[in-house]
Amino acid sequence: MAKNIHSPLVVGNWKMNPSTLADARKLFLDTRKEIGRKKLNTQVIVAPPFPFMSELQKLSPSQRIMIASQNVHFKKNGAHTGEVSLPMLQSVGVSAVIVGHSERRMSGESDEEVSKKIETVLKTKTTIIVCIGETKRDNHGNYFGVIEKQLHSALSVVPKPKLSQVVIAYEPVWAIGTGATATPEDVHEMKLFIQKIIALKYGKTYMNKVRILYGGSVKKENAQQLLDISEVNGFLVGGASLKSKEFAKIINIADAYAKRTL
Repeated sequence: MAKNIHSPLVVGNWKMNPSTLADARKLFLDTRKEIGRKKLNTQVIVAPPFPFMSELQKLSPSQRIMIASQNVHFKKNGAHTGEVSLPMLQSVGVSAVIVGHSERRMSGESDEEVSKKIETVLKTKTTIIVCIGETKRDNHGNYFGVIEKQLHSALSVVPKPKLSQVVIAYEPVWAIGTGATATPEDVHEMKLFIQKIIALKYGKTYMNKVRILYGGSVKKENAQQLLDISEVNGFLVGGASLKSKEFAKIINIADAYAKRTL
């Protein structure tokens, strides 16, 4: 088992859930209770819908569970109806921002827009979680070209000193919300491919500066194997993060893994 230089990161993307602030508070508090008070080697982040962020931030003054945004606009302000800027997010205690999620890409968000968002976030100390992933796999390996294109576009605005601020979340679109999961071997192969692209752009010494997460039907039943075989640095969790006991179990699995490998 390879030695890790990064502590694991487990991010719960709540997407457009739950329906009310009361339910969001309950989910957050239940998750906090399930995690307990023990010292964690794992960083935990949840990304709730925009209306709930400020209230949930108040429930975690120690930032034992940090708050992320599911999106951000690249402008600070202006006539952008329905959008939210980075200064707005920072004012309510957001620590990280997710960009390029497949659901947004499938709604028309381009690589260029993702790059602009990355460039904006990197002007601050906020963590940027960049999602990349192919819509389907074929027998010819063409999906590697999709990943390479997305990654080159994302990294085009990232200078070397800012590289450690970036997290790459590999989330094959065909595995999101479908119950299908990439095999641990497939994920490991993709992690090596991502690191190769980073090394070619920045040099081998920078290859391990970036944490690489896996997202796509992550659950307590497959989390251990994904960590042991694929050696990712954590997870971007969707549906399982809406179940406090299951999400806490994934966090505990990641934490036990950290104790063995850090």
